[in-house]
Amino acid sequence: MALLFAFVAAAPFLWGTVTALKEDEDLYNVNNNPFAFNIKPTLDHIRYLFDSTPFTTFVSNTLIVGGLVVLITLLLALPAAYSLARLDLKWSGPMAIGIFFVYLIPPSLLFISLSRVVSDLGLQDSKWSLVLLYPTITVPVSVWLLMGFFRAVPRDIEEQAMVDGYSRLAAFVKVAVPLALPGIIAVVVFAFTLAANEFIYALAFDARASQTTVSVGVPTVLIRGDVFFWQSLQAAALFVAVPIAFVFNLMLDKLIAGFTFGAVKG
Repeated sequence: MALLFAFVAAAPFLWGTVTALKEDEDLYNVNNNPFAFNIKPTLDHIRYLFDSTPFTTFVSNTLIVGGLVVLITLLLALPAAYSLARLDLKWSGPMAIGIFFVYLIPPSLLFISLSRVVSDLGLQDSKWSLVLLYPTITVPVSVWLLMGFFRAVPRDIEEQAMVDGYSRLAAFVKVAVPLALPGIIAVVVFAFTLAANEFIYALAFDARASQTTVSVGVPTVLIRGDVFFWQSLQAAALFVAVPIAFVFNLMLDKLIAGFTFGAVKG
């Protein structure tokens, strides 16, 4: 049974690999087996992807946007989650609920009003507009996720650190943050994945090929009217999905802990 599920999970990657290496005559012949090479495979479509399209630019933009979104999310979510979880403030409960309500607003209802903000700041058709907007989605979820982890950290550990001479800030940085590492990893994965996959904001605010990310760049450049460059499309999907899947696999244990353990504590 495990082998069956493994095959089902791997089937799209295997099919994508075969398709990416097929000749046009092999791919578009309905009598040929779509899961096998009926004609000798070729690397021409992969060369086309890297040499004749701005695919590397899309990947570079995605890494820049994703990295900055992760950094901004951590800088905002870590102190906010710690304050709401650890400091005894009367308004911490209502504020936590309000932060979560922000996340519940669908992006499709916001992008029209946010377009005015992006326009006034002069960020239209720029990847920096995505760096500005994506944290509005990632920060609320990250705050709620990290609150559970900070609540799970025993107060005695931080109090002992402060008895030893640490300030509240030093105890937060050197004690609480390391103990919340699984939650931080979950936040990093969530924020970067959203930045790489999000489509509505990327299409509305960043349509230029030189500035856009993979999620918009690949379908807009490699699909021209009713002409689909299937082999290059599959190659682009593989070059993006396989490294992310590999990293996910390396961090799987911490990722699961981040989305389950921290979420039920408190």
